This record gives sequence, C-alpha cells and structure tokens, in this order.
Amino acid sequence: MQAIEITRFGAPDVLQPVQRPMPQPGPGEVLIEVAASGVNRPDVFQRRGHYAPPPGASDLPGLEVAGTLVEGDFGTDNAFGLKPGDAVCALLAGGGYAEYAVAPLAQCLPVPAGFSMIEAAALPENFFTVWSNVFVRGQLGQGEGGPHESLLVQGGSSGIGVTAIQLAHALGHRVFATAGNAEKCAACEKLGAERAVNYREEDFVAAVKHATAGRGVDVILDMVAGDYIPRDIEALADGGRLVVIATLGGAKAEIDAGTLMRRRLTLTGSTLRGRPVAFKGALARQLHAQVWPLLEAGKVRPVIHAVLPAREAARAHALMESSEHIGKLVLSWQEGGNG
Repeated sequence: MQAIEITRFGAPDVLQPVQRPMPQPGPGEVLIEVAASGVNRPDVFQRRGHYAPPPGASDLPGLEVAGTLVEGDFGTDNAFGLKPGDAVCALLAGGGYAEYAVAPLAQCLPVPAGFSMIEAAALPENFFTVWSNVFVRGQLGQGEGGPHESLLVQGGSSGIGVTAIQLAHALGHRVFATAGNAEKCAACEKLGAERAVNYREEDFVAAVKHATAGRGVDVILDMVAGDYIPRDIEALADGGRLVVIATLGGAKAEIDAGTLMRRRLTLTGSTLRGRPVAFKGALARQLHAQVWPLLEAGKVRPVIHAVLPAREAARAHALMESSEHIGKLVLSWQEGGNG
C-alpha cells in the first residue's frame, strides 16, 4: 500500500509518499480501506519530533480516517453491529496517512447517514476530543451554572474549536470564542458563538465578563495554556472548570491557589491518544447515542477548509502551520489522490 511517512523530523517536506506492507489487524482490531484521512495539530507535533506514538502504535501519522471495513475481529466489542463492507470513521493512535489502516473495532463508528467519506474523516479526532473534554471532564451543563451553562472556546476557528462551538450551541449552552482575525470571528459567530473576540485587538476576559454581567463563564476549553491560564481563571464563574488540551502558548503557568479554593474552581486537562481502548470505546458509544443524531439532523456539521490529495500531505501541514484555515483539513485517497 501507499502511505505518507515522516522520513525525518522537521519541516512539512519531510512527509513523503512511500510503499509499506499492509497492516494486519490483531485481536479486537479491524482493517479499513481508507478513503480519506483527517489532518490534526498532533500530526504536526509528531512530524517535528515532539509527539511520539504510544507503544505499539504505527509510526505513520494520522489519528482519524473514514473508509470501508475489510476484515478483522468483529466478535469483540462490536457495539454497532459492524461488518465487512460497512462504511466507518475511526479514531486511531497512528497510521491514518495510508491506503489501509488498522483500528480497534471499539473506536469505529458508522458513517452518519448522508455523510460523504470526506466529511466522515473530519469527525473522530475532534468529536472524541470535544466530547471527552467539554462534556465529560468539563461537565458542561452539570455544574453550578445549571443545565444551560456557558462555554468559552480558545481558538474557536480550529477544527476542535468549530466542533466545540457547534456541539455546545446545539445542546443549548451559551458559547463564546476567541480567534485571530475578523473573518475567523465571523465564522465562529455563524456557527453558534454568541460573541467571538479577536484576541489580537481585545481582552477576552473583559469581553466575557461584560457579556455575562460580570459572572464569567462556566467552562473554558483552552488549547493555548502558558500565560492564558491566569487569564482563563479570571474569566471563569465561581464553580467554573478550565480544561487544557494543548500548550501552544507554553507548558508553564503561574496560578493563585487561593483563588482556586475561594471560588471553587477546577483546573484539569487531558490527552486522548494514549488512553485505553475501553475508554475510547465508551466515548464512541456516547457519541453515537448523543451526537450522531445531531449530525444526521444537520444541527452539527464538520467544517472543512480544504481537501487535498494524500500525496500533498506536506502542503496540508504547511497550511495548518500557517493558521490561515478555518475548520478541518482532509487528505483524500480517492480519484487520483494517491498518485
């Protein structure tokens, strides 16, 4: 099969098409003929040498795919009754930049009705991540703010951001976001953010406090960290939860522990890639029950900025690093995309 390999750590051009043996599924795993692969920020970190695959995972980048089930172990944890020939999207620990990929069956979901393979490939990484962090760890809608709480999404125009905005809005929560220019702010508001703040021109703390009559927001999803952390804490309502999922602004921050205690705040975070299959399988079942109906009803949709042939993975990475995109980047293995 053809795959896209990280030939060495470095700039986007280290991504090169290569021939690889087809992977073989083990117990509880299935083989997928890949139609499309999602591109995510962790792929960039891995390419630079800063995010190694978990033990046992493929060295190829790629954390999500959509395609057709070929073969494998369909008798273990088959919550959705999947079988060979079914169209699925899947969350992977690696190996997605290839014509064939292996995934735990528990991490495969049926492609939502009416979705193309390109659209389906844009789902797993963002939706697993958002559901796990905003609704499970962040407990949006289950805190002191009541069933209709408020969410601030830092980096609202990213793939994670547009997913979080849409999901929280569709489930009845007030949503705020930050983004780096007027076009991105407008996109966030079109997707359901009540107010998007251009962080280059305005203080998000002041904007959020003004919009909430001084109360602050109940949950913040933060991909920046660094010096955003103390400002996030200031923007939280009493009893609020800050969930950190990336450290684009730096891994170190100074916090006032007295404020955490006095205002009953929760500071948490997570990574998804190394979590056990059982944990991800539980997330898949929750997504299928609570989010897939929203997707099939058109209340939530993936936002796809560009689709590129798989052989142009380097160009996709360069585009991601430019931060000019709004939403997802997807690689296609179909219609000459693997030439």
